Amino acid sequence: MSRRDDLAEHLQFFEELGVAGVSRDPAWRHRGSGEPPVPISRPQSVPVDETLELVREDLGDCVRCKLQAGRTNIVFGIGHPTADLMFVGEAPGRDEDRQGEPFVGRAGQLLTKIIASIGLSRDEVYIANVIKCRPPNNRNPEIDEIQQCEPYLFRQIDVIKPKVVVALGAFAARTLLRTDQSISGLRGQIHDYRGAQLVPTFHPAFLLRSPERKRDVWEDMKKVRSLLAG
Repeated sequence: MSRRDDLAEHLQFFEELGVAGVSRDPAWRHRGSGEPPVPISRPQSVPVDETLELVREDLGDCVRCKLQAGRTNIVFGIGHPTADLMFVGEAPGRDEDRQGEPFVGRAGQLLTKIIASIGLSRDEVYIANVIKCRPPNNRNPEIDEIQQCEPYLFRQIDVIKPKVVVALGAFAARTLLRTDQSISGLRGQIHDYRGAQLVPTFHPAFLLRSPERKRDVWEDMKKVRSLLAG
């Protein structure tokens, strides 16, 4: 795809969302720029020397659950280590398992556009999943698998200390919030979560099947933008 075609596709996506314009350099884009942000309470239990590298080292070549038998790569997470905005999805798919990076398939391409709609790039956010190995046939992760992976996601969140966490899809939102409420019911609400504000929204893969819901995601991302600016 040429740069012109890529730009046209992005503009078409913004039009579908109802985006009137995108700031090229929002004031909240970089930590340490402009006025200091309003202090947000953070978890106090994180060791001062904790890093994402240490979390990854502790995870190791994980064999803690049965998903290890069928994986190609552990998909740990990627992005800025002190990002103000973090996205959490469900689990790696086929493309992610092959490349060892979250959200690299069609859903990932759509997520990149969603991030761009609020004036950010993938390099400026952090992206992870609840589960770090691909479930067979893309089935939903099981309880024992969640229990083994969750502590590492929690440590990632506590190290990064994002201002906003976006839960992508029903599974991620329900798992993080410990609820069985539908994603439609959770959308539109802002939840306190591990020192951050958690915003549930639809998963990009769902938007590929139901593009008419893109406008709903744009409404959620406008909330995210406001929280980041606060």
